Amino acid sequence: MSSPQKQENYADFWHPRYWITWLGFCTAWLITRLPYRLQLQIGSSIGRIGYHLANSRRHIVEVNISLCFPALPPEEQDQLVRKVFRSSGISIVETANAWLRNPRDFLPRVSITGLHHLENTLKQGNGVLLLGMHFSTLDLCGAVLATYVEFDVMYRRNKNRLLDLIMKKGRQKNFPKAINRNDIRGILNSLKQGHAVWYGADQDYGRKHSVFAPFFGIQAASITATGRFASMTQSPLILFTHFRNEGGSYRIELSEPIADFPSGDEVADASFINQLVEQAVLKQPDQYWWLHRRFKTRPEGESRPY
Repeated sequence: MSSPQKQENYADFWHPRYWITWLGFCTAWLITRLPYRLQLQIGSSIGRIGYHLANSRRHIVEVNISLCFPALPPEEQDQLVRKVFRSSGISIVETANAWLRNPRDFLPRVSITGLHHLENTLKQGNGVLLLGMHFSTLDLCGAVLATYVEFDVMYRRNKNRLLDLIMKKGRQKNFPKAINRNDIRGILNSLKQGHAVWYGADQDYGRKHSVFAPFFGIQAASITATGRFASMTQSPLILFTHFRNEGGSYRIELSEPIADFPSGDEVADASFINQLVEQAVLKQPDQYWWLHRRFKTRPEGESRPY
């Protein structure tokens, strides 16, 4: 019989290879103790530095913006790319606050519309598939929403074991359960137990379990699991979006349960989900996570744009 896996803790990571991560962790902790307006200025500066130094990521953002907003003149595309990096830098500070502080500290900064849709739907007992998307405000707004209604979240392991532990502890502090994104059984079990589960279906997870559906007019590999989860558990789908306002306030929007989903047609369902994401992105395009290679998987015969 194999022995149970040892639970990792911070004391396991004093090797010099983790010192840079520790330095980043301590710096983030100090930043989260500063006045919030100053924190946002620091985050904005991080984003501006990233624009100039992270050449490969800037290229990804530039390609995504040119594909999705071809009507924008080149100078406006560049302005949007710069705003994306600024927003991404601010998100580092926001995420640090979500992991290292009590999310209740931010309740006065966040307005929520549609909370009753989530609360009332959960009372039906079939769980809720909380359809999310990768905006830069995700971690902070998710943590704040969880102070009102508990929900489980999905995560992807980080190759840096210390950073992965920091992320894990941050999520365990804010959410009942963090489920590996590949743990299909874990997601289904949570839904069948009547939980709400945050599920992000807006990234390219490869050709397997995906179909090609339009996203801003570009064929994109779009995961089909959203419809399968809803069909197998009879869990209603509620759209969860969140945005940063000027001045450091936030707004969370929860939709009514989405009717007539799934339809049974995987391409139609994936196209519908992509349309919902598009509509949300157009509200605040600079806050979407354009650093992701959304179009890396291509239909047969097409080359990658990156």
